[in-house]
Amino acid sequence: MSLENNAVKPPVVFLVDDDAAVRKAVSLLLKSSGLECLTFASGEEFLSAYDPDQPGCLITDMRMPGLSGLDLQNRLKTFSQQPPVILITGHGDVPAAVRALKQGALDFIEKPFNEQVLLDAVNNAIGQDRDRREKYALINQWQTLVDSLSDREEAVMALVAKGCPNKIIAADLSLSIKTVEYHRGNLMGKLGVESVADLVRIYLAIGKDTALDD
Repeated sequence: MSLENNAVKPPVVFLVDDDAAVRKAVSLLLKSSGLECLTFASGEEFLSAYDPDQPGCLITDMRMPGLSGLDLQNRLKTFSQQPPVILITGHGDVPAAVRALKQGALDFIEKPFNEQVLLDAVNNAIGQDRDRREKYALINQWQTLVDSLSDREEAVMALVAKGCPNKIIAADLSLSIKTVEYHRGNLMGKLGVESVADLVRIYLAIGKDTALDD
């Protein structure tokens, strides 16, 4: 039940702020801490360059001409993967920042911000993005393995995941117990699992959980 690690791109901090002085100061801070930072003067500029496959996080000001930080966060939801969002806010923007948190933003930091607070938030965001991408890749790998099963093997898998013993599975599918054991061994081999618990974990992870209630 492990994922073969391929080469992973190093994380990038995307910084979106219409204030050139803020972009320069925050970029220097991040780079001095060993973090790669790409800066953008507007949300539109960022969206035109954003690659969903690039790990990292996004720091964006709440108030900007054109797309606001909240607008940008909402636009990112149309991508297959979205970076964790950290909002930079003025005092008057706090209610809007709280709304953004409820809609999925990771954190918000009020101006003027403490450098260490910002760095801690960035490192936390990068860690969460890494964990989420690893989980996403693992689920995709499991889905590929399940897709390799025959229709009969997938039917057996569903019943095993529901906790049905071989005798019940055989009756439900009009098979002999020996045939059920054969398909069960085959599907567990294809999935690379040795226990029913691991099989159920895969079944739930790829979105089959509603079937368990049938």
